[in-house]
Amino acid sequence: MKAAYGGDASPRRRTCRNVCLAATAAVFVATIVLVILCLTVFKAKNPTTTVNSAVLKDLDVSLNIPRVSVDMNLTLGVDLSVKNPNKVGFKYKNSTASLNYRGTQVGEAQIGSGKISADQTKPMNVTLTIMADRLLGKSSELFSDVRAGTLPLNTFTKISGKVIVLGIFKIHVVSTSSCDFSIDVGNRTVGQQRCTHKTKL
Repeated sequence: MKAAYGGDASPRRRTCRNVCLAATAAVFVATIVLVILCLTVFKAKNPTTTVNSAVLKDLDVSLNIPRVSVDMNLTLGVDLSVKNPNKVGFKYKNSTASLNYRGTQVGEAQIGSGKISADQTKPMNVTLTIMADRLLGKSSELFSDVRAGTLPLNTFTKISGKVIVLGIFKIHVVSTSSCDFSIDVGNRTVGQQRCTHKTKL
């Protein structure tokens, strides 16, 4: 009886061992494949924010020479595009675009949250309006620039969100774009832009 029992138990143990080994091997192979996919096809890449153009929508300037001051209303239309080079969608939260004059923020616009599909470039149009009260501390520089006929400005855009790889891994991404340009006060045109782009995972 003992011999018979032992003979039955040994194949059962081998079967259990083989099943465990097969399951372990399957998990190991799946893990290797997952790692390879994450490092190649699904590797998180940096979304890129680009300022395609800036168009002057409105500009009203008046000089008060006795007071050495300037009254100004300025509205700028900025055409942005955000490229998502990833093989998965990129979700971004509420972000901002700002207008700066000689290092001081003088305007801001909100960019609503959204999603950009894999390998998609999404256009965004932002309207920036100058905040006259923010220029008070720059009145003398503004007066000189307007008299010279050229107004140096900068737009700074920051878009942050996350890329979800294989529905498991969440990778946070911040993409920024900074563009320096000038406005010709006389003919109300936007001069050549110099832009830099940065991304951070």
